[in-house]
Amino acid sequence: MQMRLPWRTLTLHTTPVRRASSVPASVLNFVPACNTTDAHSLDLLQDFVSQARRLFVISGAGLSTESGIPDYRSEGVGLYARTDRRPMQHAEFVRSAKSRQRYWARNFVGWPQFSSHQPNTAHKALQQWEEKGKLHWLVTQNVDALHSKAGQKRMTELHGCTHRVLCLGCGVISAREQLQRRFVALNPDWGAQAGAVAPDGDVFLDDEQVLHFRVPSCEDCGGILKPDVTFFGDNVNKATVQFVQDRLAESDAVLVVGSSLQVYSGYRFVLAASDRKLPIAILNIGLTRADHLAKLKVSGRCGEVLSVIHPF
Repeated sequence: MQMRLPWRTLTLHTTPVRRASSVPASVLNFVPACNTTDAHSLDLLQDFVSQARRLFVISGAGLSTESGIPDYRSEGVGLYARTDRRPMQHAEFVRSAKSRQRYWARNFVGWPQFSSHQPNTAHKALQQWEEKGKLHWLVTQNVDALHSKAGQKRMTELHGCTHRVLCLGCGVISAREQLQRRFVALNPDWGAQAGAVAPDGDVFLDDEQVLHFRVPSCEDCGGILKPDVTFFGDNVNKATVQFVQDRLAESDAVLVVGSSLQVYSGYRFVLAASDRKLPIAILNIGLTRADHLAKLKVSGRCGEVLSVIHPF
């Protein structure tokens, strides 16, 4: 049965409410400025979630900023706002051994910090929704494994996961921690000081620092090793897209959490939901590409909001 909500599109602005932030002060540098979500907005979102029986959730980088992982696009605090650095392009990684050396050297330095990040209250809330039968499927655009760490099962990592490594030659998948040990063995005397960490675990190093960094090949076939993620300029696997579309077809409402939906790979599912006349709600700080399609738009920090929304 399709769920139909009685209200028209509502864009809800926030007003300060006296409630302590659930976001640790140490990670607020990566979370855009935002007032605490007002009680009326929370009530409307609660109604939206309560009416859904098979909720489909799309999560983005705005969910993980509250775990201390920066995003790309947030106003004032995202990578694009803080630096002129841009993420690795797929074609450059495949074409250039020098680019792979630079990428892996930076990733090697940043990995211990990046891999240590833990799920926040938003990740935990969504996992509990799944546990209680509210959440039918979750598709995340994030590659940080935080949903998995929180125990999420009914989930697709749309852009892959940095905790896995793919051989471009034979297709074998291995653990990123295993590769880290190989890096250490190959580079016993190499060292560099990490700069700021990027959303994918990369750090900022000077080109001279990476000149002598050695990168291993696949142990099975000698092929090129790449993070099991979709780099910019690459396409999401068609079978993965179809699988997610099938899960969307089984759902009766869509909630977008912490994503501006500027990347088409995630936006396509909101377009499909709109074509199916499914009600759409968005929880995000700032504008999104799909605001005009949403029945309900709430501005607020994901953890603070989701932690007070009950899955019934």
